[in-house]
Amino acid sequence: MTKPLMDADTLAELSALRRDLHAHPELGFEETRTAGIVAARLRAAGIEVTTGLGGTGVVGTLRRGSGNRAILLRADMDALAMPEETGLPYASTRPGKMHACGHDGHTTMLLGAAEALAASGAFSGTVHFVFQPAEEGRGGGAAMVADGFFDQFPVDAAYGLHNMPGLDLGVIAAVTGPQLASSDSWTVTFRGIGSHGAKPHQGRDAVTVAGQFLGQVHSIVAREVDPLEPAVISACALEAGDFNALNVIPEVVRIGGTARAYSTTVRDQLEEAIGRHAKGLAASYGIEADYTFTRRIPPVVNAEPPTEAARRAVRATLGADLLRESFPPSTAGDDFAEFGTRVPGCYVWLGMGETRVNGQHHNRNYDFNDACIPHGVAFWRAIVEEELA
Repeated sequence: MTKPLMDADTLAELSALRRDLHAHPELGFEETRTAGIVAARLRAAGIEVTTGLGGTGVVGTLRRGSGNRAILLRADMDALAMPEETGLPYASTRPGKMHACGHDGHTTMLLGAAEALAASGAFSGTVHFVFQPAEEGRGGGAAMVADGFFDQFPVDAAYGLHNMPGLDLGVIAAVTGPQLASSDSWTVTFRGIGSHGAKPHQGRDAVTVAGQFLGQVHSIVAREVDPLEPAVISACALEAGDFNALNVIPEVVRIGGTARAYSTTVRDQLEEAIGRHAKGLAASYGIEADYTFTRRIPPVVNAEPPTEAARRAVRATLGADLLRESFPPSTAGDDFAEFGTRVPGCYVWLGMGETRVNGQHHNRNYDFNDACIPHGVAFWRAIVEEELA
């Protein structure tokens, strides 16, 4: 009979913790309750604790033996600004806030691993348990780095983990190369001359230019980017005019969106091309275009050495049947890249099994599957013991 990865009492306790965090979601840089729970449990386990890094970030440090190698394991803590519609007994008690991406589960699994390693971990070296704030687009990873994370906690490798609905329960996908895309924002403001809607010749129509731009900007990926290089440009916001004044052509139209790429070259190409199309169209209609491109998150690209270490850890602890060495990358972003671009990094996917109906990430019906907690904890423990043998 195969020995279970975790005893029933521990799983029940960690599941209760996860559901408590789910019921009390906190947005980026507001995770004071969550950070307090994390810090208290780490201290109770005898782990050195540093708080306040990047605002509400927490780092737990555990040293063993004489090894001089150090690694970081990272979990994100924040929720999303959206309502929950799961109807679960432990659903969000905070209107307009929801753990719709499983960060409650990520926090729980890393805490469980930290406590287990503090109690009986067999390793020699240093592990930093990084509980990061504000992963959901608010720049928590960059804030921790700016606060001196790597000065205080020099490391040789970085590891991240994210749940994946639809991937078989307990499976770990550890794949070299790109895993997540860069996540950047752009805005274009077209400035024309307003006029009466019946007399467009008396002005310079920014609305028409904006319409042309919306059709043209999506041709960049289709006609300028190498077809073998994945990329995304999406227009996601539009502001213009007044529905109470439908006989007025407005002076200003503002458009904003996102751009995604897996390589620095394509990222640069998207930045240049969006601005070129905007300014070229504006010039052809005799108006002006203001353009900004804001680089937010670099791509997550797994290095080979830590990815191989992750694979060995999975084979040794979970078994080769729960390892996937190929898995399609995602065009979503994750600021784990702030760690994984500075030291060799590996970001793995943890299978959650079949999803709830409409239970994908960032959906109002999403919920983390507590059945994968033992697999996540076992993986974290195994990585430490593999890397710091």
